[in-house]
Amino acid sequence: MRHWTDDRGPGPAACHDGWVIDWQIAGTVARTVARATPAVGGEAVAAELAAFEDTSARLVAEYAQLSGDVPPAEAIDRGEWATTSLRSMRSVMDPVAELADRGLGPVRVVAGVLLAAEAGALSGYLATRVLGQYEFPILEPDAPARLLVVAPNVAAMARTMDADEAAVLRWVTLHETTHALQFAGVPWLRAHLAERVRGLLGALSIDRKKLMKLPDVSEIVAAIRRGDFVTLAVGAERRTELDELQALMALIEGHAEHVMDAVGETVIPGLPALRAHMARRRTERSGLVAIFDKLIGLELKLRQYEQGKRFVDAVVEEAGIEGLNRAWAGPHALPRPDELERPSAWLARVGS
Repeated sequence: MRHWTDDRGPGPAACHDGWVIDWQIAGTVARTVARATPAVGGEAVAAELAAFEDTSARLVAEYAQLSGDVPPAEAIDRGEWATTSLRSMRSVMDPVAELADRGLGPVRVVAGVLLAAEAGALSGYLATRVLGQYEFPILEPDAPARLLVVAPNVAAMARTMDADEAAVLRWVTLHETTHALQFAGVPWLRAHLAERVRGLLGALSIDRKKLMKLPDVSEIVAAIRRGDFVTLAVGAERRTELDELQALMALIEGHAEHVMDAVGETVIPGLPALRAHMARRRTERSGLVAIFDKLIGLELKLRQYEQGKRFVDAVVEEAGIEGLNRAWAGPHALPRPDELERPSAWLARVGS
């Protein structure tokens, strides 16, 4: 198990006929931002993770009725999480950069450096907030996956809540272990997710003239208020595909939330209080932090947690975990966007 930092960057700059994304700059910015906030503690979290990871995998597999190889859990620091995040981000951003490069002329190098700095700042910011992650390059279905816990953030969360570090760590580990078993136990899932994301990226059409103009501020503000900034970036014509991808992510996140609660009752003391605090943490954001969260899509992810968990809870109550596992039969069995609010309709469609 790796416990602490790995300062290797996400790789050299990527070049596409002149467009340059300097990922070394991105890595430097990410680690600088990630370490701007002091991080204290984490050693006990790493020890507890080593002791609990096998139990977590066994409990989740038994309840969820999924089986597969779970990667060893790793306790890492913020700098390594930021670097790892950039490696995954690169696989998505490089194709977009290649598309945007066409026709940009002499501004392409400057644009590439700015994009790298923005990517680094985003990864560094998230590194101060993320508790854990089942991580893999989303467009590389065969790449190795990692189960990561950001130990200083778990320790900080426990201090904020005046809670036991072990309880917070178990809460996070059960959630990420569920993700690991989703993708290990459902062989088609990673390839399907990559296909959907690749389809949206392939449909992007970047107008260099529009790229060099100031955006319509009123449109951006309205989209942020709706929590719909992602749709603005992708385009309204791709809304159906985006809705289907969001429905898939809602199922994935809601399933992890449900399993974590169901299993956590047996191994996490004070689970209801922990759950209530985590819910407040997800909603009690204000000022610039709240706006930034909407811009980068965290607001969307919060809705996925909530909507997905309501769906999964309702299905399990009506048909048990076996009924829910019909969703893993294949892409045709995934809940449609409108079915997330009508779980009985989904059950009727997929049958027994």
